[in-house]
Amino acid sequence: MSFKIVLNNRHRPATGLVGRLTDHAQRRPGVAAGILLASGLVLGLGASVGIAGAYNAHLTAKVDKQDKQLAATRAASQREINALAARLGELQAQANRLNALGERLTRAGQLEDGEFDFEQPVPTGGPGPIRDMPRDELSRELATLEKEYAASGQQLSVMESLLFNRELDRNAVPSRDPINNSYITSGFGGRADPIVGGHQFHKGIDFKAKVGDPVLAVADGVVSFSGVRSGYGNVVEVDHGNGYVTRYAHNSRLMGRIGDLVRAGQQIAKAGSTGRSTGAHVHFEVWENGRVVNPRKFLGQNQNRSVTRG
Repeated sequence: MSFKIVLNNRHRPATGLVGRLTDHAQRRPGVAAGILLASGLVLGLGASVGIAGAYNAHLTAKVDKQDKQLAATRAASQREINALAARLGELQAQANRLNALGERLTRAGQLEDGEFDFEQPVPTGGPGPIRDMPRDELSRELATLEKEYAASGQQLSVMESLLFNRELDRNAVPSRDPINNSYITSGFGGRADPIVGGHQFHKGIDFKAKVGDPVLAVADGVVSFSGVRSGYGNVVEVDHGNGYVTRYAHNSRLMGRIGDLVRAGQQIAKAGSTGRSTGAHVHFEVWENGRVVNPRKFLGQNQNRSVTRG
């Protein structure tokens, strides 16, 4: 009875995928082997694809990390460049200031002969070889240049101050004529009185003028007197603050008031013939520390004046 059941089961059709494959393998062993081989290849290919995908994901993550690092490096480099650009801008501003200061000193010192031309680049040169400059070395060079600019600026400022003070001193000393395009009609010292005769000590110098001609301050100063003095007529006096006082007399009209600040060459009166005078002229006196002195040693040092008349 059992043996029959076994035989019957052998001839009964197999059910399920495994059963069918087993039955097919029993009947066709070659085909079954091919199926197994194909299955192995499919499984191996799937595993390879999985490994490749994982490797690609690893490479992608690595590239992303490198991109972030590169972006950070670029940002840091740009910050350094911006910092260097800011320092360069400061140095350029200092260079412009020094050039402007140098030009002022050139004019003040009358050095305009081409030797001190601050608008032209300074010729430079030198042999090679040339190499790349490291950032640290560039920073040191910029720091050194900043110190040199600062020192040069201080020195030029001191020179400017000295020249400015010298210019102030020069402008405060009587060194110009009180009237333009004129000549001396009467000098300083003893002379014959032009009105009544006899000997007279003339305290100033007389300049030929027409009524209304501009009378000019011979130096910077402050008007210390503006009014009438006996014998002088309408008078303006200017205190130059360094022991010098100048007097301009016989004017037809006074332009300055007491306390007015005047500059060298500024009009302070109009010429005339007021007071003790024989005709329109400018009587000019110089007082040094309360003592009248000969104005000749101060006036018109750079001008060609006609020979004294009278």
